[in-house]
This record gives sequence, C-alpha cells and structure tokens, in this order.
Amino acid sequence: MTIKSSFATTTGRFSYWFLHTFMKGGSSLPGQIVTNLDPAVLKNLTKNYDVIIITGTNGKTLTTALTVQTLKQKYDNIMTNSTGSNMMQGITTAFLAHHPKKGQKQLAILEVDEANVEPLCRYVEPKAIVMTNIFRDQMDRFGEIYTTYNKILAGVKLVPNTTLIMNGDVPLFSSVELPNPKIYYGFNHQPDGEMLAPSNTDGVLCPVCQHIIHYKFISYSSQGKFYCPNCGFKRPELTDQVTAINEMRPTSSQFEINQAPFEISIGGMYNIYNALAAYSVGRFLDVPVSDIQKAFTQNKKVFGRQEVIQLKDKAVTLVLVKNPVGLNQVLQMISSDPEDFSLAMLLNANYADGIDTSWIWDGEFEDLLKHHIPTVITGGERRDDITFRLKVAGVTDEQLHETADLDATLAAIEAAPTKHVYVLATYTAVLQLRKKMAEANYIKKGLSV
Repeated sequence: MTIKSSFATTTGRFSYWFLHTFMKGGSSLPGQIVTNLDPAVLKNLTKNYDVIIITGTNGKTLTTALTVQTLKQKYDNIMTNSTGSNMMQGITTAFLAHHPKKGQKQLAILEVDEANVEPLCRYVEPKAIVMTNIFRDQMDRFGEIYTTYNKILAGVKLVPNTTLIMNGDVPLFSSVELPNPKIYYGFNHQPDGEMLAPSNTDGVLCPVCQHIIHYKFISYSSQGKFYCPNCGFKRPELTDQVTAINEMRPTSSQFEINQAPFEISIGGMYNIYNALAAYSVGRFLDVPVSDIQKAFTQNKKVFGRQEVIQLKDKAVTLVLVKNPVGLNQVLQMISSDPEDFSLAMLLNANYADGIDTSWIWDGEFEDLLKHHIPTVITGGERRDDITFRLKVAGVTDEQLHETADLDATLAAIEAAPTKHVYVLATYTAVLQLRKKMAEANYIKKGLSV
C-alpha cells in the first residue's frame, strides 16, 4: 500500500468513526473523502477480498440480502453494503467500515448501481458479476434498456476472467459474445406454447436482428423462454432453473429449483427470481442445497421490500416501487391477497427516485381496482400526479384520500377501514416515511428491520 493510499484509508476510517460516533452516521461521505485523496484507493481496500457484484434494474437489494444469508451458511465475516448505498462512494465506505480478519481471504457481496459497474471494475476484478434484469428505470439517468445494458457491459469487458451469473430469461444478457465463464438461471415451470409479449413491453425486439421476438412461455414482462424465428437467437441453456411454482401469496412463495423445494417469506414472482439468483451464487461457491434451503427460511425483511410495520391496529406493508415493470409485479402480488386491504401510494421525483414520473401511466392500476379497495390514499411530493393517475384508473371521490404531508398520510392509514394497508412508495418517499415512523416509535431508526 502506498503512503498516499494509507493516508487516505486512515482518514476515511477516522471520518467514518467520527460520523457514526458523534453525528447521525454517513453511508457515502467517508467514501467521498477517501476517493478525493486517492481515486484508486479501492484497489488497495479490496486486495484481500473475493468480490461478487450484484447489479441490474430490479431486485439488487433483496438478491444481495438473500445471497449474504446463503453464503453465511459457509463463510464467516462477509462484507456487504447493507445500507443500500450502491454507488462508488457508498461502496468505498462499506470497505472502510469493515474489519477483515488478518491473514484470511474475505468475501464481499456488493449491490452495485448499473452505471457504477464500470468504475468499480477499473479497480476490482470480481470473482463473479450477477445480472438480475434490465427494464426501463430512471429515464433521466439511463435512457432505454440498451443504454443501461451497455453501461454494465462496459464494466464486464474490463474483467474477461470474471464469471457472469445471469438471468437467462432476459434476451439482452446473452446477445453479446463475451469470453467470460457464464452461468445462466431462469424459469422452466410451464409447458411450451407459442406467444408474443404485449406491444408496450420493454425489449420486444430481438437484440441480434431486431425482428419481433417470440416466446415458448413468458414469466413476466419480456422474461421467459424466448427465441427469434428470423435469426435463430434463443435462450441459452440454463444451469439453475425454477422447475415449479407451488404457491404464491403476498407474504410467501413456495417453489422448486432444480426439483428441490424452497420457500421465502415474501411474495411475488419477481422475488422468486431474486431467490434463484442467490441460489446460483450459492452453488457457484459450493454451498450445499440443504444449506440454501435453510438460509431462505431465515431471510429477514429488507428496508422497503415488503416489510410489515405495525401502526397501532394496522398492519402496514411497505413496498418500494420505482419503474413500471416492478410496479406491475407489485400490483399483481397485492391482487393475490384474499383479505380486504386499503392502498396508499407515495410519489416523489428526486434524483434517487428518477425525476420523470411518466412511468406511473404504465402501471396497471385498472386491473388492481377490479378488487374492492375501500380506501385509496395518495401522498408524496408529486401527489397531484399519482392522484390524477388513480382517478383516471377509476378511483372514486369516496375512496380517495389525498394527503398533504406525511403526518396526514399516517393519520389516513390509521383511519383506514381495513386492518391491512399496502403502502407503495418511491425510494425517497420510503426513507421519509420510515423516518416519520421512527420518530413516532413505530419502528427503530435505520434501514432494516
């Protein structure tokens, strides 16, 4: 380690200690300080780690949490950026905060923003890169799905020996020839048929020849067993696959991977994909299947990912939403609830949320509202936008409660006529709501429960 790097690391660790001892913490400032002093400091911070990167549009946080829980069955002292700070400064801070055991190779499981894969791979050669999916998300940052994929690809091309663990049901991920070792995971839970994705679906064109892509079956959105009748491009062979889905409820999913039974305490097909990705990482690192089954039963609720918060006599399920595909999967998950429920949606449009809110118009609220929902609550900094969208979807004046601030939102939730309330919120709205709930002593401070 150079004198420059050593000084930067010492300064960064001191700033982390000071912020977390005397202030309210900081998940990115220590990383910002240390990289200003030495832009290449990550090269030294990570030299005794095997690093696994988890990236993609949706599912990074839960996939990371499930992967860490899985690998804990075999490995001690795993480093991860559990705060969800997934850009370079936050990742650097996570390494500064970790205290590795001397003389041992450490394991780091990192959630990484798609645009930060390339800058990270300039300094780190990961053992594996996990790619979850690619959907339209934060159009002001990423543009269309091809732009997002190219950002990830730029990082992958820097590390040709890194194993790629990829969602094989996503056509883009197998569309470019790469020298890396590859593991594909996906779904094989339905008999073959013949179908096309709806015309407004992301990625309906073959990424090789631009012909309309066909499917033997679709899991959701543009994911499934795809093939191109024009050029012959098709889904690659899967190493790990969901072979059956036995039950899906809002609070649990039972399914099989390679014919072995699994259960997670969270709903939605998209979360089965996250569990499948974690399974693939576990098997890549030789974790026995029985240990992965055990790990999945121990998974903890993660900040904003279907965590249930008791608000007086109301069970409030808080769900992060940020793009149309994820939103529609959440709406489908909610629709499977056999009990009556109320609904709240909090919409912000800050940088971390994406400043373009047009994605809410691709949300299939009309289908959800076929269910009887007695109360629909709207709020957030862009409450007018989501209120108008829900009115267009069919929410009546009798159902609707538009709230001007979070105090009013909490009051409306407490007054809801059902015992269960689903709260869908964008990223900064989740942070704001959880802070307000912590101040009212409904939850502990922090990001996880």
